[in-house]
Order: sequence, then C-alpha cells, then structure tokens
Amino acid sequence: MTLTESLKSYRIPLLLLLPLFMLMYYNIMPSMVQQWYVDPNYSHGFIVPLISGYLLYERREELLKTEVAPSLAGLFILIFGLLQLCGGYLAYELYTMRSSCIVILAGMILYLFGAALFRLMLLPVLYLFFMIPLPAIIYNSVAFPLKQLVSKYSVDALQLMGVIIIREGNILMLPETTLEVADACSGIRSLVSLLALAAAFALFTQKSTLKRIIMIVAAVPIAILTNGLRVIGTGMLAQYWGAKAAEGFFHEFAGLAVFAVALLLLAGLGTLMNRGEK
Repeated sequence: MTLTESLKSYRIPLLLLLPLFMLMYYNIMPSMVQQWYVDPNYSHGFIVPLISGYLLYERREELLKTEVAPSLAGLFILIFGLLQLCGGYLAYELYTMRSSCIVILAGMILYLFGAALFRLMLLPVLYLFFMIPLPAIIYNSVAFPLKQLVSKYSVDALQLMGVIIIREGNILMLPETTLEVADACSGIRSLVSLLALAAAFALFTQKSTLKRIIMIVAAVPIAILTNGLRVIGTGMLAQYWGAKAAEGFFHEFAGLAVFAVALLLLAGLGTLMNRGEK
C-alpha cells in the first residue's frame, strides 16, 4: 500500500489525530509564536515551517508513491516524546516542551508509515528545530564570549586605523562617546537566523552531504565577521558623529546591512561550491 492509498483508507483516524495533537500543545505553541513576534532573535521562526513544508512539497511525488510499512520503532520515539513533554511540564522548561512536538511528530511518522517514508521526511522534520527558541542558559553562554570576541578584534582593527579607543570588556570608549557591544552586535542574533537560512539554502542548492555541512558551518564565521565589520563601522562613525551614529536609524540600518552582506557571502559560497556542476 502506497502513502496515497494509506491516506485514503485511514483519512478519518488521521484527521482525528490532528485535534488531539493541537490540544496537547494549545498552551505551548501560542507563546512560542508570540516570542517570534516580539524577539528579533527568533523572527525567522515564522518562515521555518514554510521552508519545511516546501521541502516536503518538492518530494511530494516520491512521498506519495512510497510503500507504507508501519514500524514498531516509531512507538518508542513517540513514547519518548510524550515523556519529554511531561518532563517539560513538571520542570516548566519551555524548550523541552516545545521541541517534544517535533519528536512526537517524528515518532508518529515512523510508527504509522514506516522507515522508507520516515527517511524521506526526516530532513524537513529536523529542520523544524530551527523554529524553537534556545534556552536562555545556552543563548547567554554563546552571546557573552561572542561579545568579548567581537569587541576585542574590532578594537584592534580600529586602533590600527588610527581611531583612539580603549576597551573594558564589551564597553568601547572613544574620546567623545562610549559604545556597548550588546547581544545584537555580538553576532548571536544574525547567527541564529543565518544558521536557519544556511541550512535551508544548503538543502536546496547542494547535493553532497559534505557541502551542506560546510555551508551550515560557514554561517558561524560569516555571522561573526559581518558583525565585527558592523562594530568597526560604528566605531569609525562615532569618532566623528558621536553617539548618534550608534543609535536610531543608523543602528537599525547597520543591522540590516550586515545581515544582507552575510546572506550575499553565503550565496557566494554556495555558487563557488557549485562551480563545474550542472
């Protein structure tokens, strides 16, 4: 029995699973969507399900023709996901609760439709993890060293350019003003979004697993480099224009500009790796 035949034969039970799944997460997912809306670090969450859906749409013909062979292994994944959800509730740990929906979804696919279909749907399902906001402890443990790294090398570059500047941690002191390298300038914000987009770009444009990994990993130094350039540019402008160079329109425009540069570098890397291929 193919997936098409299976969906026709068991459409009623499958449709009944949908409201049950929604009931389990009715008070978990709305808060996550709200976080996408209010937290610029995770605004990319809105497009992650769309990209995942498109990845499935690209494989629709192969999926519909795949033979269905339910696997008992999926039941163990499903049980693990339910335990993860319960554990998250007891500890009130949002990441554990939110990510359990992806584990449960993966378990249901394997249990109901089998390993062949599970392999085809695995990457789109795993991609959904990019929409889950990171736990604060992980976010902060990455943001702090990034701030120090970007601050140090930006100051070194500015001093080589003749800018009078000294650094205290992530505080940059110029003769006319003082700047702070905040989380947004550290690269953590663009890093989170850029990793999600790099993974999608790699899946769409690269056939080799190695090239996909290279592209995703390359998002890390690209995000750090471009945000370092942002701090350097802000420092140069602040030397002549004062604090207003790091506030309001200039600050927001610089953030958009460095992210656009990061995307161009990522696209350039993809084009370079595809040279010589049809």
